Amino acid sequence: MITPALPTSPDEGDSSVSDDASTTAWALAARGGDTAAVERFVRALHRDVLRYVAHLCGDPQAVEDLAQDTFLRALGSLHRFEGRSSARAWLLSIARRAVIDSHRYAAARPRLSDTADWRLAVELAQPQGLPGFDDGIVLLDLLSSLPDERREAFILTQLLGLPYAEAAEVSHCPVGTVRSRVARARATLMDRLSDTDEPAAVAA
Repeated sequence: MITPALPTSPDEGDSSVSDDASTTAWALAARGGDTAAVERFVRALHRDVLRYVAHLCGDPQAVEDLAQDTFLRALGSLHRFEGRSSARAWLLSIARRAVIDSHRYAAARPRLSDTADWRLAVELAQPQGLPGFDDGIVLLDLLSSLPDERREAFILTQLLGLPYAEAAEVSHCPVGTVRSRVARARATLMDRLSDTDEPAAVAA
């Protein structure tokens, strides 16, 4: 069994809780039956999962359920996680499958509405009343104009901070494809930004 060197318990809101090395260590410890590590693992990645699922999901009401489904699937599969990729990339891959499965299930059922409002889902998943929140809404509006694949690549690498190799793993495509999608997404966003003269905060 792999015995990871666990990070010290972070204070609430400590940015180190999102560090890939730490979350991977918690996942490996959780795999070994450490219940405290399970809690740290879930808490460290909960927001990233919510944000990613919200970007992929067309149903704002389903975001929390899909995030919960993601963690249930992950905890049920922890015995197979060996730390070859970061725990975050592994978890986002599971989130992606959960959303895809949800879409397939929904496609087999009568739909009450065919309007996909992923932007509302993202807004609901974000903390409001913080500096830069309005700029974040501007970014969501600009992202809505991107093709799905480019938007996903941009979100994974630029908003969630995944390395290109791990984003490629999550998206099931070559690294070069992810780089190309991000470059094209950036170019499109900058063009739209220039056209609308929106604040430059979107450049983040």
